[in-house]
Amino acid sequence: ARSLELIAKEGRDAFYKGAIARAIVADMKTRNGLLDLKDFADHKADWVEPIGTNYRGYDVMEMPPSTQGFVALEMLNIMEGFDLKALGHNSADYLHVVTEAKRIAFADRGAYLADRDAMSKDLLTTLLSKEYAAARRTPAGAGRPTPDFAGRDLGDTIYLTVADGNGNVVSFIQSLFASFGAGFVAGETGITLHNRGSGFVLTPGHPNQIAPHKRPLHTLVPAMIMKDGKPWVAFGVMGGDNQAQAHAQVVANFVDFGMHVQEAGDAARMRHMGSRLALESGIGAEVRKALEARGHTIAEGRGQMGGYQAIFIDPRTGVLLGGSDLRKDGLAIGW
Repeated sequence: ARSLELIAKEGRDAFYKGAIARAIVADMKTRNGLLDLKDFADHKADWVEPIGTNYRGYDVMEMPPSTQGFVALEMLNIMEGFDLKALGHNSADYLHVVTEAKRIAFADRGAYLADRDAMSKDLLTTLLSKEYAAARRTPAGAGRPTPDFAGRDLGDTIYLTVADGNGNVVSFIQSLFASFGAGFVAGETGITLHNRGSGFVLTPGHPNQIAPHKRPLHTLVPAMIMKDGKPWVAFGVMGGDNQAQAHAQVVANFVDFGMHVQEAGDAARMRHMGSRLALESGIGAEVRKALEARGHTIAEGRGQMGGYQAIFIDPRTGVLLGGSDLRKDGLAIGW
C-alpha cells in the first residue's frame, strides 16, 4: 500500500528513479542480482505498431518481438494452405496439421525470437510472409511428425479485454511468468518481481543471448481479429508457450468453423509440449488412436490449456458478445 501511495504521489519516477527503485536494487544486491539503478532509470516503455497477417480475409493482429506474436501468425500462414473445414474440427488430420505448424513455427521462435532491436526488420518480414509459409508448409502435411521443437512451459498470467459502444477496444495481458514470478518480494516494497529473465539464452551469438539493457524472449500476446479494418474479435489465451498455439486454434474456430464467442473458447484444444501432444478429454479415443498411429505421443491435456477471454463485436449491429473460458476463473460482464 505504501508503494502504491508513493507511485500515486510521485508518478512513474517513484518506481524507476526514486525510493522504490532504490529498495528493489538494494534487495537485488543481497541476492547477487544484476540490476542496478541505471537499469531502472534508463528504462522506457515503447509505443509499438502491431504485426499481422491476413487469414482467409481476416486480419489477425499480434504484438511484435520480443513477444511470440509472429509465432501465432506463422502458424496461421501455414494452416491457411489446408482446407481445415473439410478436415473437420478436432479430427486427427486437423490436429496433425496444427501440431506440425506449431513445431515449425516454434523452431523459428527458438532460432530467431529476441529483443526486437536484435532482430532485423527484413527477417521479421520474411517470417510473416506467405511465401515463407508456403516453403515451410510441406512438413505440416506429411504423414509423420517432424522433429521435436521443445519450448518453455511456464505461465502465471492474467488476460482481459474490454470494449465500449464508441468503438474503443482493448486487448490486455500481464504476467509475472512463473508462479509468483521470481518467488520473492523486493525488500519491504510489497512488490513481487517477475522472472522473465529466464527467457534469455546463454548461447554465444544467439540473438536472444542475455545482455545489458535487453529484453528477453517473451510469451505474452494479446490479440485482435479485424474484419474490413474494424475490430471483430479481441481475445487472448493465458498459458506461457500455450498462447501462440492456442491463438491459432481460436482463430480457426472463428474463421474456419464459424463458432460463437463462447464456443470458440470452450472447444477442446490441443497443446504440443515438446515430445508430447496434450489433448483435452473432448477429443475422442478414435482421434487419439489415429494420431498415435501417425507417431504422436499423446498426453493428458487437463489443466494444460490456459484460459481464454474474448469479446466479439457484431459488424452489422455493433452488439458486443463476451466469452470466458470454462476451464478457470473469469467472467464475461456487461452493462
